[in-house]
Amino acid sequence: MRILQREEIVSLCDFDEMASAIERSYVAVSSGSATIPPVGYIQFPEQNGDCHIKFGHLHGDDVFVIKIATGFYNNPKLGLPTSNGMMVALSAKTGEVLAVLQDEGYLTDVRTAIGAAIATKALARPNAKKLLIIGAGIQAREQALAHNRFLPERDFKTTIWARNKDKAAELAQQLAKRGIAANPSDALEEECRAADIILTTTPSVEPIVQSDWIAPGTHITASGADAPGKCELDPALVQRAQLLVADKVDQCLDHGEFSNAALDKTRIIELGEVLAGSAGGRQNDEQVSIADMTGLASQDIAAATTVLKAAGVS
Repeated sequence: MRILQREEIVSLCDFDEMASAIERSYVAVSSGSATIPPVGYIQFPEQNGDCHIKFGHLHGDDVFVIKIATGFYNNPKLGLPTSNGMMVALSAKTGEVLAVLQDEGYLTDVRTAIGAAIATKALARPNAKKLLIIGAGIQAREQALAHNRFLPERDFKTTIWARNKDKAAELAQQLAKRGIAANPSDALEEECRAADIILTTTPSVEPIVQSDWIAPGTHITASGADAPGKCELDPALVQRAQLLVADKVDQCLDHGEFSNAALDKTRIIELGEVLAGSAGGRQNDEQVSIADMTGLASQDIAAATTVLKAAGVS
């Protein structure tokens, strides 16, 4: 059994290969070629934290993966990262433990951001360039990096809004060091009205983005509502959107943005269906589109197996 520490895992990441594997994993889920049980969830309200247990198997793979991921949102006040966790890879042939990936939440952060970029690329208008990122934490940073990496042709004009203005400014400075120009703003309504693409990355339990702020043609990739009770989008906005795309329909109706809006299930299509061409995506430049990204075990499997391959573990 191999034990891989965070530093080694970071060095082994091939983000282009990981993105291709994650895209294939969405298609596998939507086509029925994956076993993805319901998410295990533990809430720690007194500490403003939670824990997700995600696990599954992509049919035909030699390994399956079990992941524990935590998010404790008061941690920055303690000088600690918000997210943490680990993954365990086991043989799908014998059940043996092949590797423990002590990534401290790194792969979850990266695969979430890559998944968001895949959704934005598939659903946003071709000429959409005004990018608004809501939030200034780890996921806001990773999504800025992923969107610029995987959609370089967009040449994004990026704005960051966060409840804490200093954090938004700090993130803009961090991104500048990575060659990404971003402007912090404290005018949320104004920025939402002007944006072509909005990325929501917070653990909010109350709507942040209001329906009447959103212009026709806007695309929203919503990643924060990954547990019961979380909500970043006005339910009226979800209701009025013409294109509703879930990473996994039943999961999003259980605890995603779509769960807050009393939707008819038949209105929702899956990202894997759009990527495979079995369902239509955006039909015109006037549609408001929303991708509800609750996070799938298949993404964790894709991320972990990419690292294991690079490490020579099979």
